[in-house]
Amino acid sequence: MSKEFLELLAREASAVEFEGPIIEARARGADPATIEELEQAKVEALKVRDLLKRRARREAELSALYDTAGDLAALRDLDAVLEAIVHRARQLLATDVAYMTLHDPEQGDTYMRVTDGSISAKFRALRLAMGAGLGGLVAQTATPYSTADYFADARFRHKHHIDEAVKEEGLVAILGVPLRLGQRVIGVLMAANRSARPFHQEEVSLLASLAAHAAVAIDNARLLQETRNALEELSQAHRTARAHGEAVERAALAHDRMTSLVLRGGGIEDVAAVVTDVLGGSLAVLDDLGRSLAGDVGELDAGVFESAQASRALGRTVRRGDLLIASVDVGGEPLCTLILRSDDADERILERAALVCALLLLFRRSVAEAEGRVRGELLDDLISRPGSPGLADRARRLGVDLSAPHVVVVVRHEGQRERAAFWASSQATLRHGLAAGRAGEVVLLLPGDNAGGIAQRVAAELSASLQVPATAGASKVCLPGAAARPPGGGAPGAGDVATSYQEARRCAEALIALGRAGDGASAAELGFVGLLVGDGRDVHGFVGRVLGAVIDYDARRGTALADTLAAYFGSGGSPSRTAEAMHIHVNTVTQRLDRIGKLLGDGWLEPERALEIQLALRLHRLGHTSTP
Repeated sequence: MSKEFLELLAREASAVEFEGPIIEARARGADPATIEELEQAKVEALKVRDLLKRRARREAELSALYDTAGDLAALRDLDAVLEAIVHRARQLLATDVAYMTLHDPEQGDTYMRVTDGSISAKFRALRLAMGAGLGGLVAQTATPYSTADYFADARFRHKHHIDEAVKEEGLVAILGVPLRLGQRVIGVLMAANRSARPFHQEEVSLLASLAAHAAVAIDNARLLQETRNALEELSQAHRTARAHGEAVERAALAHDRMTSLVLRGGGIEDVAAVVTDVLGGSLAVLDDLGRSLAGDVGELDAGVFESAQASRALGRTVRRGDLLIASVDVGGEPLCTLILRSDDADERILERAALVCALLLLFRRSVAEAEGRVRGELLDDLISRPGSPGLADRARRLGVDLSAPHVVVVVRHEGQRERAAFWASSQATLRHGLAAGRAGEVVLLLPGDNAGGIAQRVAAELSASLQVPATAGASKVCLPGAAARPPGGGAPGAGDVATSYQEARRCAEALIALGRAGDGASAAELGFVGLLVGDGRDVHGFVGRVLGAVIDYDARRGTALADTLAAYFGSGGSPSRTAEAMHIHVNTVTQRLDRIGKLLGDGWLEPERALEIQLALRLHRLGHTSTP
């Protein structure tokens, strides 16, 4: 090879410049042998030039692949990896468009995942069935395919929707290589031109090499994403477990505080204070009837009590707006309900507090039942064995002062016996009295001297507790050891407990007979019926209550209103006949009747009231006056 050709190779001259030495030799008139030798040297030089050019190109491609591998290795996001692969493929092969389809195992086809240089929306949304189109054929056979003119190539199945998309994109020459992981094809990497172009084997190999790197990068990115997801799930699980552990620990600490309070003798109010200290907000504790035991959360509607019922049925806290409701029952019977007004609170602590409050109430109920049995036994002895020794001492130990005035109350009911007995026992304990439960009734011995008022209160409260009418009869009693008997020794209802018990019981039965179930009264409030059921037969008091105002008026003014009233009833309610019987003018009768009406009040001529007045008049005429 002549020196001239070596110099041309050295400065990477174009192929045309290699004709220069031959032209110069001919111009000098060189012989044919010299010209032939230069021709041979030119051919060899051009071969060397082509070899060097291919090696340079290969070196550039390898360098680009190396750079691509580094770029892909640095990427962590799967979308970024796919976009980098497609963009680098387009650059390396200098094509108009590059794109990638990935396999969809659920539908069994491939779909367009990433494009670079595409302008058609239909093309970017294309899906290719296995074996359909050039990309589907590559995916099915796992073999590279290329075509210089897509629409003129009959080696693969043309589908109308695929051809339309390719035509809309304006593609003509297409090269596709499989993305393989082992024996599995995960997609197809493709490069395409909008003009006819043959793809050389070196370009196929280059795109295949890029596809190999891309498949590994895709799998690494997928594994990395799965690892990230797993780590995030583990982190979330750890956070959840830690939060759960902290909540459990906080609930356990709160439970320990509440338990410690109970052991030190604390009550419902102390437990409520612990809950609000730990959880914040405001708390109310309600008993089985919805009455407040501690705290306050404002006005409650019927929906809250429906939620409390749901809480008992589900055995957990129920949320209603900004209220958390935890309710506990025993044997199907509601015991207590805790209502916390808070936007965000630990339900476990509220549920534990509800259990602690329920245990406190059960303990109190057990104590009350035990004490109630003792009180009941003493009341039974006072009724059945009033003269037994030691009754006063036994009462003193229970906090009952038998020297003070008391009232015996008998309450007839058809409600739950256990609930009625518990209520009566609680009332006796609170009011320093005694209580005993019997079939269909409860008996109470309560301090006080207003028998009628106590009976009305007891009837109303027990009716509300039982949700059925409870009818109470009452009688005052002077117990053994009382400081003094009422004046005259014959005060209404005075006597021992047994006598007062019988009278109170008759009062309750009389109320039921009169259609006044659910009411409460003593003999004094029953009018003339009280004369029949009362043991004291307080005629003096009856006359005074019914007719006392008229009798007192006659005594002060010297009038004859009582006589006029007797004559009026005796004449059948006729003013004229009354005037004739008393030898006075009928106007005088009318004036006297008006005065009587003012003294006795409205309704004195009603049948029941008139009957009481006539009975009182007859007793008055027999000598029972309104003054001692």
